[in-house]
Amino acid sequence: MTRSVIGLVLLLAWPAHILLMAFASWGGTRPARRRRATAPRPAQYWIIVPCLNEERVVDRTVYAAAELSTPGTPVKVLVVDDGSDDDTGVVLSMIVDPRIQVFRRTAPLARQGKGQALNAAYRYIRQVTAEAGLHPEDVVIGVIDGDGRMEPGALDTVAEYFRDPRVGAVQCRVRIHNRKHTLAALQDLEFAAIANAGQTLRDRVNAVALGGNGQFTRLSALGILGENPWSECLVEDLELGLRLHLNGVRIRYIPQVAITQQGLVDARRLLRQRTRWAQGNLQCLRYAPKLIASRRVGNAALLDMMYYLLAPWLTIVGLVAAPAGLALAWRDLDAALVGATIGTLFGTMAVAGLFWALVHRASLGDASLWRCVTAGVAYPFFLLIGLLATLRGLGRHLTGRGTWAKTDRVIEEPA
Repeated sequence: MTRSVIGLVLLLAWPAHILLMAFASWGGTRPARRRRATAPRPAQYWIIVPCLNEERVVDRTVYAAAELSTPGTPVKVLVVDDGSDDDTGVVLSMIVDPRIQVFRRTAPLARQGKGQALNAAYRYIRQVTAEAGLHPEDVVIGVIDGDGRMEPGALDTVAEYFRDPRVGAVQCRVRIHNRKHTLAALQDLEFAAIANAGQTLRDRVNAVALGGNGQFTRLSALGILGENPWSECLVEDLELGLRLHLNGVRIRYIPQVAITQQGLVDARRLLRQRTRWAQGNLQCLRYAPKLIASRRVGNAALLDMMYYLLAPWLTIVGLVAAPAGLALAWRDLDAALVGATIGTLFGTMAVAGLFWALVHRASLGDASLWRCVTAGVAYPFFLLIGLLATLRGLGRHLTGRGTWAKTDRVIEEPA
């Protein structure tokens, strides 16, 4: 019986941790307090829109980025066409707006990864900024993917965070704009509720992670990292955040401002995306020794960073522990315990999903209760996709495979 109990504990450790984190971060969905601003707003904002075969979505994104410009937050949009071979170039050539510039990359420099496209844009902006006589502290570079959207006026809130001279970067909340589809609704639940709670808690311990969409960084902070702030890592956004933390740059999270992106509505494409993320996370594990040794990373921040860097490996441990727990129970011929354990496992994950669905409904209120509940009930199956993606990512990482095909977008109405 003792072995059965041990197996049960091992089997339920992961879902119990999920529930513990969920309840502990309930209050974290509220915006964190900001310190009193002591400096003027940055003088110039550049929005980089990296594009590779984005003909289906890019015009809406570029126009929306240009509309972020206000008298207090002047915006210039730099669209990086990274060697597209569809009609992205044709769509961009039809855009006539003095706030929008197109930066075209061709072979052999093009298609070397999103990080290299961003680095090329960064160096161009740095040169233009120097020629204009602007100090790097007064220039902010934002990254919006080809499917990203922000509401006009959103930069006013972003600008307020940058009035704190200690802040070198901020990350906005992420939402899914085609969330009427159940699979996309699950991704919105993940980003808008679960990730939002985690990021809000990280904001309080100075451990905010940067995402690929809706990140804004001072030009001076990027300059600390040299000629190539972004790397060839499969999650170049996460790695950029880790490098900034190691250099003592303060990163804030803004739950009040959301950037929306297109959710994947095909399970195979979602699996491929999450496999890439899992593999990229494994690549970032090499920063663990530097984070542990750094005096610029606090204990609470280190604990959080180590958790999400080790998460893929912890998932593998969970996969080993679960069958071990069932095997111990079955060896004791306690079939009832095995059945109860499986039922409890699924029920625990379902409760976690319903909990986050209620958080989503209560904090945002822009989705029907039925849609939120449906996403919550489907949450365990969503976790299984992530579990399979982790295994695939580990396999690719161990075999040294690092090339990826771009995920296709869903067709949207033209702007």
